Amino acid sequence: MDFAFTPEHEELRQTVRRFLQDRSDEATVRRLMVTDDGFDRGTWKQLAEQLGLTALIVPEEFGGSGLGPVELAITLEEMGRFLFCAPYLSTAALAVTVLREAANDAAKQELLPAIAKGERIVALALAEAPGLWEPSDVRMKAREVGGRWTLTGEKTAVIDGQTADDFLVVARSSQGLSLFRVRAEADGLQREPLPTLDLTRKLARVRFRKTPAEPIAAAPDVQPQLERAFLLGLVALAAEQAGGAQQCLDLSTQHAKTRWQFGRPIGSFQAIKHRCADMLVAVEFAKSAAYHAAFRAQEGDEAELPVAARMAKAYCSDAFFQVANDTIQVHGGMGFTWEHPAHLYFKRAKSSALLFGDSVHHRDRLATLIGV
Repeated sequence: MDFAFTPEHEELRQTVRRFLQDRSDEATVRRLMVTDDGFDRGTWKQLAEQLGLTALIVPEEFGGSGLGPVELAITLEEMGRFLFCAPYLSTAALAVTVLREAANDAAKQELLPAIAKGERIVALALAEAPGLWEPSDVRMKAREVGGRWTLTGEKTAVIDGQTADDFLVVARSSQGLSLFRVRAEADGLQREPLPTLDLTRKLARVRFRKTPAEPIAAAPDVQPQLERAFLLGLVALAAEQAGGAQQCLDLSTQHAKTRWQFGRPIGSFQAIKHRCADMLVAVEFAKSAAYHAAFRAQEGDEAELPVAARMAKAYCSDAFFQVANDTIQVHGGMGFTWEHPAHLYFKRAKSSALLFGDSVHHRDRLATLIGV
């Protein structure tokens, strides 16, 4: 399998980077992360209308670009570098993937074009308790009475749940794991913003009390499709983590070259030099793991995708956290202050490591997959 990026891939990377340099500098991130919505709707509109990034992996028949996991990984890697505050992971990555994999044609026809145009924010409601992210962990029951479906229960850590226009809710019916659409204004739905370590990514708890729900699953039991969508979500998040780790390395090496002590750059001291070298190794391995998983997904390699996706999530989680921590150490006392961006990356690294399951969880699943 060829893992080389094409000129078109590199052009996409540069386009996204230029946009984020203008729209997601540190001052903008700090301003947006303390707002209730957590993002700028004008920037979101530009992202959709001028760059077409919300339509990136939406199939062409639904108004999208019809691209795949590699292009999505490139985009999210750049967004991870800039801590981009927007519902991109939740809507343009996770929701679109779930709709593509598990939804019926009617739901695709209604939601995918709206997402592609940047008109609707759609959030995936999957986890029901801390640490339980897998589709197989879902216990929420959907009930049908007189042809009307309702949901009762609670979903937690719903990314961008406080601003979503629609929720894709994973719940169990009498026939198996299913998928439901719930509108934000539905009766009995209550959403509560969660206090988070990482202020740049908004999470919410969503409660359902006999809330009307529309079944949109493509089959009576879509657990296999949802599990594949979950693996693709791991690949997307791993790419974002790799981008954040790369930015931490860049911040550290730049500081090591420009900060002088005892008449020379601190990068010339062995302790700093070795730490930066270790950071470089971690970042390169993280990027390799993320790229490998993205290309496996792009090629439709169903046998290797579970291993590649979980390996990427586990390694990128640990690497990003290690590099973010080392970034603080390289910057010394300044790195611990609120005014320096290092703490923003440290908090994103820690929260992302827990999102969709920590590295211990995925290594445990990896051991089972390879028969250890």
